[in-house]
Amino acid sequence: MELKFLEIFGTIIGLVYLWLEYRASIYLWITGIVMPAIYIFVYYKAGLYADFGINIYYLAAAIYGWFFWMWGGGKPKALPIIHTPGKCYLPLFLAFVVSFLGIAWILIEYTDSNVPWLDSFTTALSIVGIWMLARKYIEQWFAWILVDIVCCGLYIYKDLYFTSALYGLYSIIAIFGYFKWKKLMSIQ
Repeated sequence: MELKFLEIFGTIIGLVYLWLEYRASIYLWITGIVMPAIYIFVYYKAGLYADFGINIYYLAAAIYGWFFWMWGGGKPKALPIIHTPGKCYLPLFLAFVVSFLGIAWILIEYTDSNVPWLDSFTTALSIVGIWMLARKYIEQWFAWILVDIVCCGLYIYKDLYFTSALYGLYSIIAIFGYFKWKKLMSIQ
């Protein structure tokens, strides 16, 4: 019962987070601290160890994101939405591959996870996605669309129905988020 309550509460916070991200509001980082704190417990209890671990990373990334959006150039200013610089794609891809394989190996060798590859995939892509979000790269939405679709199925499999519904909604809103950010990018 306690796990379902935490899952429902985390889902509500997640909806607020998504709304704030859609609006490119700096306040998304506040919910970005609360939501992973909740999901650390949910994912651990569900045996989704990589998702458990990524939420620890999300806590740190939320602090980094808040700081970078506030003082990205060393002084208070609004960080603009931009395209991912071409020089970032290879390092981001390599970070994804190394994270994916490393996390999968850890889950296979040291946990009882019954979904090590999917859990690793979504976690590794989330590592890249949250860094791109912190930098306000518009292409971060593509990472989230893929993560959200895969997570939706994974969470159904793990009987996390509220969280699965949240990620199903995330995948739809992420598509709209991309177009919203594209519009915001053209008027900044």
